[in-house]
Amino acid sequence: THAEALGESEGVNQDIAVKTANFIAELANEFKVDVIVMEPLDLAGRKRGSKRQRLHHWRAKSVQKMVEHKRTGADPHSRVSALEHVELAFDGTGVVTRDTNNYSMCTFQTGKRYSCDLSASYNIGARYFLREYEKSISVTKWRRISAKVPGCAKRVTRTLDTLIRVCAELRSM
Repeated sequence: THAEALGESEGVNQDIAVKTANFIAELANEFKVDVIVMEPLDLAGRKRGSKRQRLHHWRAKSVQKMVEHKRTGADPHSRVSALEHVELAFDGTGVVTRDTNNYSMCTFQTGKRYSCDLSASYNIGARYFLREYEKSISVTKWRRISAKVPGCAKRVTRTLDTLIRVCAELRSM
């Protein structure tokens, strides 16, 4: 029946989620990772968009919760703003254009083509480190850096390029 097929499908999805969480946790342990940075996904309510986009988030919260549970001990995870990390090029050149034929690829304003997921991962990691730098230095010093690196003033515009420029400013101070 249809209900049995749905139940079977749910079991398969749960199994994939468990295996994914185990893989992430094992890899983090193997490489002695201190923090796993994740984007806080708002998956509540009805999802719009293509079936591919809806499937992309099928078990994300479940995987995140399992990883957090497995990594309890040290600082197991951190969340960073999910706003615009996919839309912005990691090299600071601005908004990217998604490829209509291959949704996982994007074109930067410079014409370079990259993986959207790789670019987004760079930006997510950069936002984590920028937030940690901002918390660890004085407000006055951070304002001076923000004046020289305008991209770091607003969290949603921070990219890998912003992190590189902030690190250069910190070394020169």
